[in-house]
Amino acid sequence: IKAMEAIGARFESGQVFVPNLLMSARAMRGALDILKPLMQGQVNSYIGRIVIGTVKGDLHDIGKNLVASMFEGCGFEVINLGVDVSSDKFISAALENICMSALLTTTMNYMKEVIDALETSGLRGKVKVMVGGAPVSDAFAKSIGADAYTSNANAAVIMAKKLINAC
Repeated sequence: IKAMEAIGARFESGQVFVPNLLMSARAMRGALDILKPLMQGQVNSYIGRIVIGTVKGDLHDIGKNLVASMFEGCGFEVINLGVDVSSDKFISAALENICMSALLTTTMNYMKEVIDALETSGLRGKVKVMVGGAPVSDAFAKSIGADAYTSNANAAVIMAKKLINAC
């Protein structure tokens, strides 16, 4: 967890770049694959749970997977729904936080549909919604009612911790 936080901070400061984050995330996942079976039956030590996916109509997942890896490496339980995720699938998986990603300007408006579906289901007040992706901005996030917007993986982890008061 500390190593992923360090690489994230270095990315934020411009000392390392996306390939460095990807390599670190791959190493972290490899280590977790070895360690998780050895830790079964022990007390769950996750600081929070994240549901993440790329919205319906969008099949891009490199950025989403990087953010998911950063979340996992920094102590969150991650439910990665994949790509082309419908609002129904987000709602059925909603636990604490939902993170939505879009790369296409044509699909980013689907984020609003997911937030509306959360409202209809009665879950909106129980979960926090974070959005990101190349065409997404803070102004867009506010306009659709998202709780937060971040522009990169490390900022997403920091914001998620703030949203759940874990920092």
